[in-house]
Amino acid sequence: MPRSLEIKTDSFPIAGTFTISRGTKTSAEVIACIIRDAGSTGWGECVPYRRYGETTESVAAQLEAVRPLIEAGLSRDDLQRAMPPGAARNAVDCALWDVEAKRTEISAAARLHLAELRPLTTAFTISLGEPDAMAAQARANAGRALLKVKVGTGDDESRMRAVRMAAPGAAIILDANEGWPEHTLEHHLRVAADLGVTLVEQPLPAGKDELLAEIDRPVLVCADESVHHTGDLASLRDRYDAINIKLDKTGGLTEALAMKAEAQRLGFKIMVGCMVGTSLAMAPAVLLAQDAEFVDLDGPLLLAQDRAPGLHYAASLVWPPEPALWG
Repeated sequence: MPRSLEIKTDSFPIAGTFTISRGTKTSAEVIACIIRDAGSTGWGECVPYRRYGETTESVAAQLEAVRPLIEAGLSRDDLQRAMPPGAARNAVDCALWDVEAKRTEISAAARLHLAELRPLTTAFTISLGEPDAMAAQARANAGRALLKVKVGTGDDESRMRAVRMAAPGAAIILDANEGWPEHTLEHHLRVAADLGVTLVEQPLPAGKDELLAEIDRPVLVCADESVHHTGDLASLRDRYDAINIKLDKTGGLTEALAMKAEAQRLGFKIMVGCMVGTSLAMAPAVLLAQDAEFVDLDGPLLLAQDRAPGLHYAASLVWPPEPALWG
C-alpha cells in the first residue's frame, strides 16, 4: 500500500485568554500531518506562528507542495533539505518519527537510546496583564514548582514584584517576548535578580540584542525569537546563557536534536519550549527535554480541551507520551 498524506486543520479554544507582549489569543490554531505507510499511521502537529510570517493557509500550502515527495517515500534526512525550518516541516518530521516507530515497533525513545524516560517539571504560564490580575493568576498556581511569567512592557517591575509576592516559593522564568526597551533592560534585570528570578527569556527584539553582550547579566538570559536552528547558535554566544528550542522553530525533532547537541557543546543551557498546542505537539518535545535544564511544555494546560489520548499532567509534572499518542 503506497504512503499517503492527510493534512488536518483544527482549532482548540484556550481556557480564558493567553496574552503576551504582542497580543492576545483565544484559540490555538493547529495543523496535523498524518502519514500512513505500510498499514501504520503517524501523526505530527504544528502551530503556525504569525511572528514568523506563518498562517494556517501558508503552512497547509507548504505541506501540499511537498506531498508528492512525502508520498514517494521522503526520508527524515531528505526532509531537512526539502523544506526550510518552521512549523510545516515540524509536522512532517514528527509524523515520520511516529510512523517509523509504529511500523517497526521500535519506539522513538529507543531510537534515541533513552532507556529510562522520566516525568519532567514543566513551567506553567502566567499571562501578561495588570499587576493585580497577574498576582491573582500566580496565587491560584502558587503550588506549582515553576512559573513562566509573561512580561514585556516598559515598566514591568510592579508585575514582577506582584507575582513574586503571590508565589513566594515558586521558581520564576520571565518571558518578555522581545518587549523590553533597551533603556529599561539593566533595571529590569537587577529587579529580577533581587527577586530571585531563575531565567529571563528574550528581553530585546531578535536582531537588536547586541546590548546583551555589553552589560552585566545578573540573571541567566535565554534566547527564543533570536534562535531558530543550529546555524544561529555561534553568533549568540556572547549575548545569551541559554537557548529555547521549540520544534515549530527548528522544523521538527530531527533538527532540534542536532541543535541541542551543538548548543550543549558551545556551553548553552537548554530550555525546551512550545507554542500553545495540544499534547500531540508536546509529545516529541518531552523526549527532547529529558536532560534539559528548563522545560516549558504546558501548552495543553492552557487549553479548554486537549486531544484524547493526551499527555498525563499532575501538579507540575508532565509524563512521557504513551504509544497511542505518539512515538
